[in-house]
Amino acid sequence: MGKSLSRWRRQGKRLGIAVLFVVVGAGLWEFQERQHKDDYTWMGVPTWDGFHPTTFHRVLRNDGFLAGWSDVRANALWVSYQVEAVADDTRIGSRPNFKADWRTLWPIGTDSYAGSGYDRGHLAPNYAIAAVHGRSAQVDTFLMSNMTPQRPNLNRQLWQRLEESVMDHFAPRFDRLQVITGPIFPERFMDNVFNRVGFVEVPEAFYKIIVVPDEEATLALAFIMPQDVRGNEPLDDYLVTIDEIESRTGLNFFPDLSSEREAVVEGLLRTQGWALEEVARRPGRFQ
Repeated sequence: MGKSLSRWRRQGKRLGIAVLFVVVGAGLWEFQERQHKDDYTWMGVPTWDGFHPTTFHRVLRNDGFLAGWSDVRANALWVSYQVEAVADDTRIGSRPNFKADWRTLWPIGTDSYAGSGYDRGHLAPNYAIAAVHGRSAQVDTFLMSNMTPQRPNLNRQLWQRLEESVMDHFAPRFDRLQVITGPIFPERFMDNVFNRVGFVEVPEAFYKIIVVPDEEATLALAFIMPQDVRGNEPLDDYLVTIDEIESRTGLNFFPDLSSEREAVVEGLLRTQGWALEEVARRPGRFQ
């Protein structure tokens, strides 16, 4: 009886240590995740406005950015990251190789877009992430989970001009910028369900939200750019409200905003303070 009791005590002690380890480990994991979310998001991680299979997603944490990955669309529905001004002579490392992401349900290979007529378009941009967050983060931008099918004229011209404006024009005007970007699909899922590059559904357009995360008076710009562009159009032709992006994506951005601030930040189209007119027609670096 004494030996049995002693054995149960030893097992109980081990179990207690194991439970304590799990609790402490979970707490540390939650703290670490909260730190990353605070580093890469402002006013909450994007979520769905109403639960639906096409808006349900898993949050993938990368170095320098978060991604809301949809296993139904085989796309990131959003990526969220923060940037700041960098020196004009900032140089980044050599272009990394594309790499499959083991976290995606579908096997999306580096050659999945071959012969499709679509580019492997970055959602979290190579240069901005590398310049602000470093080499490891740059490597993560070449994961296939960060790629989306984009027409060449969009990817290499109009979209590139917008990304360039964020770093070269907007970031130097403010201390810090919060950026959220992602794809837009047709309203009816069945209309587009077989429009795919391999497993990856092809979007009809893309959005980018740029916010100055000030606690008092928040400035915001938002764009929707379709696939079928020439590439030399003025950027301000594609200005929209954040509310319009939410309506077309079924997502809820900045869920922690008060209803009063949300009405202003997301419901109004205001360009004051951005000097958008200075870059709206500026040709891109590679044009």
